[in-house]
Amino acid sequence: MTKLSVNINKIAVVRNSRGGNRPDVVRAALDIERFGADGITVHPRPDARHIRYDDVRALKRVLATEFNIEGNPIDSFVALVEEVRPTQVTLVPDAADAVTSNAGWNTVAHRGFLQTVCERFKRLGIRISIFVDPVAEMVRGAAACGADRVELYTEA
Repeated sequence: MTKLSVNINKIAVVRNSRGGNRPDVVRAALDIERFGADGITVHPRPDARHIRYDDVRALKRVLATEFNIEGNPIDSFVALVEEVRPTQVTLVPDAADAVTSNAGWNTVAHRGFLQTVCERFKRLGIRISIFVDPVAEMVRGAAACGADRVELYTEA
């Protein structure tokens, strides 16, 4: 069965560009759930240009649907995920200065690192997705790393 998880990052971009808390990303997420979405997705970045770590904490307190946190597993992100314990974490190899995601993980070259991260999150009962290019070898590599699912990078 297909399920819809809505990424609310752009709502936070509008809020951040205006200052204050309008639109309210927590209220928006609750409305999206009420409208029938099966989950909420966020992708906090180190520069906090849209969803912020505090937003993630606030959302966790109120969401009734699945909660997916995407990001590069740098130390601060790993600590946030361990604190919040979302339904799912999606590992994305974003550079700190990336405007948006522009490639998937090379799950063969980074297997050891990704396995360690997957094991760490699985011990907490968090489902793992790895962002990969649509290449069969990378999908198989994600499974070998311990991922439960993949998200495909499809720009090309």
